[in-house]
Amino acid sequence: MIEKMKFLSITGPKNDIDRVANTYLSKYEMHLENALSELNTVRDLKPFVEMNPYRDLLSKSDELVQKIDNDCTASHKSMTPSEAADVIANAFSMLEDLNAQKKELKDTKTHYKELLHTIEPFRMLNYDMKKIMEFKFIKFRFGRISHEFYNKFSKYVYENLNTVFYECDSDEDYVWGIYFVPATSSVKIDAIYASLHFERIFIPNEYEGTPEEAHEAISQKISSITKNIKDLSIEIKKKLDAIGPELLLAHNTLVSLTKNHNIRKLAACTKESGVDHNSDNLVFYIICGWMTLSDANAFLKEIEGDSNVYCISEEVQDDIGTKPPTKLKNPKIFKPFEMFIRMYGVPAYNEIDPTLFVAITYSLIFGIMFGDVGQGLCLVIGGALFYKIKKMNLGAIVSLAGIFSTIFGFMYGSIFGYEDMIPHLWMKPMDNIMSILITAIVFGAFLIIVAMVLNIINAVKSKDYGRLLFDTNGVAGLLFYGGIMGCVALIFTGHALPGAIVLALLFGIPLLLMFFKEPLERKIEKKKDLFPDGKGMFVLTSFFELFEVLLSYASNTISFLRVGAFALSHGAMMGVVLMFAGAESGIGNIPIMIIGNIFVAAMEGLIVGIQVLRLEYYEMFSRFYRGNGKEFKPYKNN
Repeated sequence: MIEKMKFLSITGPKNDIDRVANTYLSKYEMHLENALSELNTVRDLKPFVEMNPYRDLLSKSDELVQKIDNDCTASHKSMTPSEAADVIANAFSMLEDLNAQKKELKDTKTHYKELLHTIEPFRMLNYDMKKIMEFKFIKFRFGRISHEFYNKFSKYVYENLNTVFYECDSDEDYVWGIYFVPATSSVKIDAIYASLHFERIFIPNEYEGTPEEAHEAISQKISSITKNIKDLSIEIKKKLDAIGPELLLAHNTLVSLTKNHNIRKLAACTKESGVDHNSDNLVFYIICGWMTLSDANAFLKEIEGDSNVYCISEEVQDDIGTKPPTKLKNPKIFKPFEMFIRMYGVPAYNEIDPTLFVAITYSLIFGIMFGDVGQGLCLVIGGALFYKIKKMNLGAIVSLAGIFSTIFGFMYGSIFGYEDMIPHLWMKPMDNIMSILITAIVFGAFLIIVAMVLNIINAVKSKDYGRLLFDTNGVAGLLFYGGIMGCVALIFTGHALPGAIVLALLFGIPLLLMFFKEPLERKIEKKKDLFPDGKGMFVLTSFFELFEVLLSYASNTISFLRVGAFALSHGAMMGVVLMFAGAESGIGNIPIMIIGNIFVAAMEGLIVGIQVLRLEYYEMFSRFYRGNGKEFKPYKNN
């Protein structure tokens, strides 16, 4: 069901908005609307523009709280904004030296990592780096060159140059190394190497010993720094854990204040008036939004003694500009099926909530298509455990569908594929193929008629009389489809059909109403032009639309054959499993039966679940449900 709503306009002194948010709006669920949009005809209103003073503090508290032990709980006392700010400031002051040391160590570690990365490719060079750096008459260049140019260099150029290239390392793309050249020839040789795409790497004068020795020494320094950083982090955590409850309380206080401050984005305020333009008491805020009927009544009663809060409440009316949001309220057992409703679209406020309809029909159809006592009980237990552990609605849906699978397993006399262990209470699908298929068609026709009735109710609720009377799923469509199904039933039961005149009236009048739906709707709405696109275009369009509708009646009804077909396929698939397990006249091979049941339950359960959802959406929902509402999103839970 959909909860009844009230529209509230709350106002009071501008400087009192935080108290109202903290005292009332954090207690009662309210779906906020933009006050300026709602009150667009009111003059002298302006946006409630105000910078959030808690933003920086909240950022700092976030940083601190992340380092606290997860088991720590916030203190239960109250805390003012200034007290929360002091707690955060004191915590940062307490950790200032430790954080400075940690930052310095991290910067040093980053620098050492860069040194390590730079020297890594030259570790094969067995020569003291300091001595290389002190060469006066020989120039050196560290760098890398691609294999393509290195091969050309080695084959055609190297023997003719006054240089020595020492290869240190290589990978699939580059060769790393160092070349030496007399200082007097360095300019020319450098130019030749540059033409071969030699990428020079500048080595800082910070290495001691050979590259390998320098690499080892730097690695040890990095390890030592890492340990020091870890020790500092532990010390910081200990200090924060000591004040954890107070710090968490301060953080929660700031989160609440920031959340309350965000109300200003949707609020409006009056312009200043009077002599004292600096007084906030001359400026009032306005908050607009929706509450459920019960919350609104409780809220209005509570603020009766609050002289700084004034509220106007309005019942839902057609002339209210903003349409009310939709809040679903269903029994706990059916609530998980709201997931399917939200996937299609939330119902409008004046629509029927189809959750109960979906819960019953989905579970029932699933059970008919997948009737097995053993596998059904497995779905019940598995879905319930999945829902309890993971808190996912799909688990509850599977569990409820499994209950109906179990029920129809008894109806079919099937348990883990065995059809001779328990007596059937209705019929065995594989022994009554035509009966199962005909029953599926009759059941589908019944559900289509129910969907049409729901569409008629929705049309009445929304006062859409054209949809009510002339729609293919309205009164006209119901009379035509019901008449067709009635005639088919008479034929199959051996009864005579009504006379030709009765049949002509029974089918002709609804067809004419559906054919002339558009001009009749425009007539009801008192529009002058009944055929805006011309009479010829109207006749052509209406003819093909009516032809499509007649085809859809047939195809939608036949679509329910899959309900019976899957009931048969389950028996057939389990028959194959029994054959492989050699269980035609006994228990058979138990491991094969277990594997076969798991395979069939998993594959068929998934396919049946999808097919039932398809029937819900395309054969039923499309007839009565639009799902163009907006979901109730309370400020309290944002």
